[in-house]
Amino acid sequence: MQKPRLSFWQIWNMSFGFLGIQFGWGLQLGNMSGIYEKLGANPDQLPLLWLAAPLTGLIVQPIIGSMSDRTWGRLGRRRPYFLVGAILASVALFFMPTSSSLWMAAGLLWILDASINITMEPFRAFVADKLNSDQRTTGFVMQSFFIGLGATFAGWLPLAFRRFGVSGNTDSGIPLTLKYAFQLGAMAFLLAVIWTVCTTKEYPPEDMEAFERMRREKRGVGAGLSEIITALREMPKTMRQLAPVQIFTWLGLFCMWLFYVPAVARHVFGAVDPQSEAYTHGVEWGGFAMSFMNITCFAVAFLLPKLARATSRKTVHALCLLCGAAGLLSVYFISSPWMLVVSMVGVGIAWASILSMPYAILSGALPAARMGVYMGVFNFFIVIPEITQALTFGPLIRGIFGANNPRSPLYVVIVGGCFMILAALLVTRVRDVADLDVPEAAVIAADEHEPLIPVEGVQPVPSSGLIDKE
Repeated sequence: MQKPRLSFWQIWNMSFGFLGIQFGWGLQLGNMSGIYEKLGANPDQLPLLWLAAPLTGLIVQPIIGSMSDRTWGRLGRRRPYFLVGAILASVALFFMPTSSSLWMAAGLLWILDASINITMEPFRAFVADKLNSDQRTTGFVMQSFFIGLGATFAGWLPLAFRRFGVSGNTDSGIPLTLKYAFQLGAMAFLLAVIWTVCTTKEYPPEDMEAFERMRREKRGVGAGLSEIITALREMPKTMRQLAPVQIFTWLGLFCMWLFYVPAVARHVFGAVDPQSEAYTHGVEWGGFAMSFMNITCFAVAFLLPKLARATSRKTVHALCLLCGAAGLLSVYFISSPWMLVVSMVGVGIAWASILSMPYAILSGALPAARMGVYMGVFNFFIVIPEITQALTFGPLIRGIFGANNPRSPLYVVIVGGCFMILAALLVTRVRDVADLDVPEAAVIAADEHEPLIPVEGVQPVPSSGLIDKE
């Protein structure tokens, strides 16, 4: 079956749920370290408390992907999963800021991460299932647009509540601005996903008899795990080539998420004491500057398909990664706070491409019947660097830059820029099937068996500190 071309608003509707998903991620990523500290966590406990995000992505996404590949019912193939995940994630978001203890918050974070992953993996698959090969880049870029928009709203929402006069804390010390932001975000998450469920339909399996036979043969947890192992062993060449690109890209992003804000406070604002007013001012400016990463992401997202058509998807992705590298490396030379916005514009250009181009490149290389499981496996190359970073960066930083070196955050941000340069160079060796001289009829025929879905881990370890520390 050749998929029909969809209108702009049909692609908008099928991607709209990502606005809610990123609303949830943005609130979690920007504020959970601060919630942990409010509830009594020490700074050296934060990396372990944050392991919930990558571990749930590592485990849940390939399993849910494999299950959704074998699902068909009244709601279709993918929609039952992201609807159930959205309900569970919204409940966890709603109650997170009411946590009365550290371990209650940690437990809710595990539930939240697992639920978001249940929603996210089949949601990506759903979009790719619906689009033909020449519209996939647009579909993935639409997701980048909603990811940037949702993250921006999530980052500014607590500040908006403060502007409207909200003040005070919960009994456990969590600011009410954050409590209301999480609870509004829970409703936004659920409603955005429901919008996509109600406005978009799925295509049934072309050969229902063969699909039912496959589902009977691959029933059970054991069959799902076996399928994941087989998928790893039979990974397509394009996916193997994209793996190191993803690994170094996300290592660079993790360097930024962990250390950009303290680097700004120490390097640009000259703060040494974390309790000083200068440090607080630097943290506020760092967070403000980072919001422009997401603003830039949704501002430039729709330019990428045009640039890809004029050049190639590999060229666009490599150039965008170099923009991100320049943004991170430029921090070393910045002394004016307003120039930090420029550094994040560069990273925002890279972010828009990171959320779309690798998946568009992969679009012709995956077998349709195993789309979900392969997109879950592709998420490994996001979460494995995060787990590695969480477990090893502390000792490495102390060993290389020295214990308590106030310039260590700046140096790690520079290392992040170097990782992005390496990722850009590795893009050049990736085999993009769109660049091959294949007859159009052959491409259409192959697309019946080889569509694509991206998986979004997007689970960085954020900086600590609530937006409205007082």
